[in-house]
Amino acid sequence: MSSEIDDCVRRSLNRYFRDLDGQTPHAVYDMLLKSVERPMLEVVMKQAAGNQTVAAQMLGISRGTLRRLLTEHDFL
Repeated sequence: MSSEIDDCVRRSLNRYFRDLDGQTPHAVYDMLLKSVERPMLEVVMKQAAGNQTVAAQMLGISRGTLRRLLTEHDFL
């Protein structure tokens, strides 16, 4: 079963490859993860009212991992 998020990612990747217009794609995996992580962190932190423990639980990751991601994306 396909979710709305799956469909959005699929459409965006198809558009990305189409817009390359013959150029060689580069670092698609990292590009996609960074594109998804930042808005995900923004929304989850807002839903958790800034509480990192709650946000980490919502994401299913450790608080340390969340702090690392927040630092990588310049939230801390």
